[in-house]
Amino acid sequence: MSGNSTYKPKSRLAKWIDARLPLPRIIHDAFEVFPTPKNLNIWYTFGGILAFCLGVQIVTGIVLAMRYTANAQSAFDAIEHIMRDVNYGWLIRYIHANGASMFFIAVYIHIFRGLYYGSYKSPRELIWIMGVVIYLLMMATAFLGYVLPWSQTSYWGATVIINLFSSIPIVGEKITIWLQGDFSVGGVTLNRFFALHYVLPFLIAGAVAVHIWALHVSGNNNPLGIDVESPRDTVPFHPYYTSKDTYYLVLFIIFFAFVVFYVPNFFSTVDNYRPAEYLQTPSHIVPEWYFLPFYAMLRSVPHKLGGVIVMGAAVLTLFFVPWLDSSPTRSTRFRPVMKPLFWALVVVCLVLGYCGAQPADAAIGGLPLVWIARLGTFYYFAFFWLAMPIIGLIETPAKLPASISISGGGGHLRSSRASRRFRLTDSFARPTKPPAQ
Repeated sequence: MSGNSTYKPKSRLAKWIDARLPLPRIIHDAFEVFPTPKNLNIWYTFGGILAFCLGVQIVTGIVLAMRYTANAQSAFDAIEHIMRDVNYGWLIRYIHANGASMFFIAVYIHIFRGLYYGSYKSPRELIWIMGVVIYLLMMATAFLGYVLPWSQTSYWGATVIINLFSSIPIVGEKITIWLQGDFSVGGVTLNRFFALHYVLPFLIAGAVAVHIWALHVSGNNNPLGIDVESPRDTVPFHPYYTSKDTYYLVLFIIFFAFVVFYVPNFFSTVDNYRPAEYLQTPSHIVPEWYFLPFYAMLRSVPHKLGGVIVMGAAVLTLFFVPWLDSSPTRSTRFRPVMKPLFWALVVVCLVLGYCGAQPADAAIGGLPLVWIARLGTFYYFAFFWLAMPIIGLIETPAKLPASISISGGGGHLRSSRASRRFRLTDSFARPTKPPAQ
C-alpha cells in the first residue's frame, strides 16, 4: 500500500514490535483505514467469502489427510473409515466436499461481477490476471481432489480427462504417461495426485496474497466504474465494510451449513459411493458441476483434439479480457448494448452447464443438445472476441455521474432511494459537528 502510514503504536510493546516487524502497521494500513469507495454493493462481498472458503478447505483438508491413505487398494476404504469411524469425520468430509462447490459458487459470482463492472480495466489488469491464475489453480486442485476417493466416478473421470492429453500431436502420449506416472491410471497416479492436491491450496493462498496486494496498489473499482475524486467518495474499510462483509458472510455460512447438514450429497452422484471397478465403465461419465460448461464445449466438437483446443481456449480467453474490451466505460450498467449481451452470456453458461450434465446423445424436443452446446460455445467466444472489441467502438454509453457522491447520469442514480443511500453513507463517513447550545 502506497502513502504515509497513520498507525500510532499505543504501548511500549507495540512500539517495540513495530520497529522490528511492522505487521500491526500493515494490517492497520491495508485493512482498517484503507480508503474504499463508499458505494460498493453486495456483489463486492464475495472476495471476503472466497478467503473464508479457502481457509475452510485448507483446514479441513489437513484434518482429512491425517486419516487418508493414497493407495489404490485402500483409498476408498479410508474415505469410508473417515465417514463411519472417525469422530465427526463425516462432518469434516462433508464440509470439505461441499466446500469445493461453495468455493466455485462464490468465485463464479466474483468473476461475473468483475465482468459486469469492468474491474479488469486499467489500472487493474494485473488484479484480473491474478484472479484468472487463482481460478486455474482452483480448477486443478478440484480435479485432483475429485480423484482421491477412488470411486467409480473419480477413477473413470480421471481416465477420461488424462487421456485427452494424448490427442496432442507428438508430445501427447508422453504428457499422458507423465501425468499418470505409469502406463495407465492406477496407484501411482493416485499418490501423485494426492501430493499435488495437498500442495496447491497453499499456492492458491500465495496467489491470493498477490491478488490482494495488487488490489491495494490500484484501489477498488466500484459499481459506477468511475475514479475516486476526493476523500468524500471513500470510507475506511473498517468498520464500514468489515461489518457489512461479516453480515453477508454469516448468511453464506448459513447456506453452507444447510447444504452440509440437510443435503450433503446434492452435488454428488451415486457412483461416488461405489469403489472403482477397472473393467466396468459407467454409462454416463460427467465431471463436477463447476466443470460442466467446459465439458459441454469439449463434447460439442466432434474431433478429440479440436475439443481439447476449444476447452482450453475458453479458459485462456479470460486472460485477454482487459485488452479485448475497447469501451472506455467500465461499468456495464451504463452500456445499453453490452448489458443484454452480458446477461445472455450468463444464461448461455448456465445452458452449457445443463448440456454438459446430460448424456451425449440427449435431445430436447427433437433438437440434440450437442447442437445447443455448439451454439452456446459459439456465443461464448463471440462475446469475448467479437462483441467486446466491436461494440466498444460503436456503442454510445449513458452519461456517467460526476462523482460517487453526486447522483445523476444514466438514469441509474436519479431515484430518491439512490440519493438517500449516498447521503446516508456520506453522513456516516463524515460526522458533523453538533450545533452550539
